[in-house]
Amino acid sequence: MSDAIGQPVFAVEKFYVVDASLEIPHAPQIFLERDTPQLQVELTNQHNALETGLYHTTVKVTVTAKLKEKTMFLVEATQGGVFRIENLPQEDMDIVLNVTCPNMLFPYLREVISDLVVRAGFPPVILNPVNFEALYQQRKAQNTHSEADSAHVTQ
Repeated sequence: MSDAIGQPVFAVEKFYVVDASLEIPHAPQIFLERDTPQLQVELTNQHNALETGLYHTTVKVTVTAKLKEKTMFLVEATQGGVFRIENLPQEDMDIVLNVTCPNMLFPYLREVISDLVVRAGFPPVILNPVNFEALYQQRKAQNTHSEADSAHVTQ
């Protein structure tokens, strides 16, 4: 909590894995393939108020690895966080919820994705860093007033 009334407060209450799934539709034959798959990465982040001063933010990543038209694996995970944010000017809240909170969650999500892929028997997938500020600015420029940001990346 804050020492003085009106002091801004930003604290992490909880980080957790909301959801994680892995599919290997062509196992075990797919493990005999030696070609490098094409990766498609989809990223979304969302936030909502839980109660006064508490906010929930999630970042979700879906990675699809394909060899030609055949899916090697599909891994999806959502990392969540509960944040205490108090006495912050309203004009700063959007940036904190769409940039600061996702930036804090993303390293944990990268680890979950990599761990699931390795446990599935594939080489690790190390997701590239994400510039949540650029995503936020793109959304703002497009006048999208939803609470979800999306990006599609091919690695």
